[in-house]
Amino acid sequence: MTAMRGAATYGRGAGAYARVGVESGVMSASPHQLIVMLFDGAQGAIRAGRIHMQAGNTAEKGKSISKALDIVNNGLLAALDVEKGGEIAERLGALYDYIARLLLAANLHNDQESLDQAERLLDDIASAWREIGTTGAQS
Repeated sequence: MTAMRGAATYGRGAGAYARVGVESGVMSASPHQLIVMLFDGAQGAIRAGRIHMQAGNTAEKGKSISKALDIVNNGLLAALDVEKGGEIAERLGALYDYIARLLLAANLHNDQESLDQAERLLDDIASAWREIGTTGAQS
């Protein structure tokens, strides 16, 4: 086996190991922890998008911001239960919609300020969500 082939095999193995780790984490997570994972994923994608934006790597910037947008729309927004959550869920829904529009603007116009604002808003919501988890665990 050549060194190149060995490195490729190792890379595939490491990637598979990482996927199993993530899948195991998801399978054992509580609903609260799943939302935290969504916030973490969106925030990581935004940070990657910012790096690619600053480097002028348009394709990778688009992929990263699209991933963040997907997490906001199909993860965080979709997880809201307006029936049980009432006004709070409605307001969060409006905020997630605004964040999605910021991400779209950031992607379309290479607008770092929109990206920064989306990240700040997600950080604020994620911090509050994490706080809920720690106070709920202490009760």
